[in-house]
Amino acid sequence: MSLVSASPSAQLARTVLVVDDHVTFAELLSGALASSGMRPVGIASSAAQAIAMAASEKPDIVVMDIEMPQQDGLAATRRIREVAPDAVVAVVTAHRDPDWVVRATQAGASAFIPKDGSLAEMIDILSRVQPGQMLVSPSTFAAGTAAVRPRTAPVPQLTRREQEVLDCLGRGMQIKAIARVLGITLETCRGYVKSLHAKLGVRSQLEAVVKAQDLGLLSASGH
Repeated sequence: MSLVSASPSAQLARTVLVVDDHVTFAELLSGALASSGMRPVGIASSAAQAIAMAASEKPDIVVMDIEMPQQDGLAATRRIREVAPDAVVAVVTAHRDPDWVVRATQAGASAFIPKDGSLAEMIDILSRVQPGQMLVSPSTFAAGTAAVRPRTAPVPQLTRREQEVLDCLGRGMQIKAIARVLGITLETCRGYVKSLHAKLGVRSQLEAVVKAQDLGLLSASGH
């Protein structure tokens, strides 16, 4: 992960627990987050230690590495959501496959951040992450490009219903659930999703959410 200075607007006061079996990386990240305004409450190098510290320290955010010995980070995420339900878990990983985003969401994570992204991007995500949503870093699907992408494309104009469907996607809801919540048929809902894909120039729901976040079409709370 390349460490860059965070902007003053990214100053945070949230407590954070860093979980990574590479102690040097964890210490470096924890120090960088502290310099950015967060309040580290400790470092855990194993899933068991992370679960115990989350239960005792009750951090606002747990920054969780997926790949760890004995028990992986997604299994630990599930347990942390039980012992510290008010904490949000931000998964940090070298994986970029969309399947991993789905797995992280199913485990209860609220953010997905590439390990080789910038610190500024991580702080931006951590400053906006809320329970009950999944924020995906824009660099996740950038395939080696810079984390911060120029916003040269025009922001598409969405209808009220398209925006409602997009907001639901941003909260990690499935199409069936969106149709039920909005009181529309499944086919109608799929039509709105297709329209969103066309307007955003994407091919999947995950990419739609990432693009919408990048264009400022989703609020910090996911509404």
